[in-house]
Amino acid sequence: MRRHILYMLSVAQYASKKFTKKLLGESKIEAVLQRLDRLTQEEARMTVAQKTLGVVHGLVANVKTVIEGAP
Repeated sequence: MRRHILYMLSVAQYASKKFTKKLLGESKIEAVLQRLDRLTQEEARMTVAQKTLGVVHGLVANVKTVIEGAP
């Protein structure tokens, strides 16, 4: 009987350690995914800003050409 109880306790300890590791691992994965999502959003904003800057640069060049007189 005592041997059976010790066996059950060791199984319970193993299961709880495994569950804890899995839970912590999943929270780390969740944190990594959230960071990846933030970086992806930041990259998208930077791409939009870069494209917008390119368009504005082109417009300024065109206005400058019009003001100076087209050849």
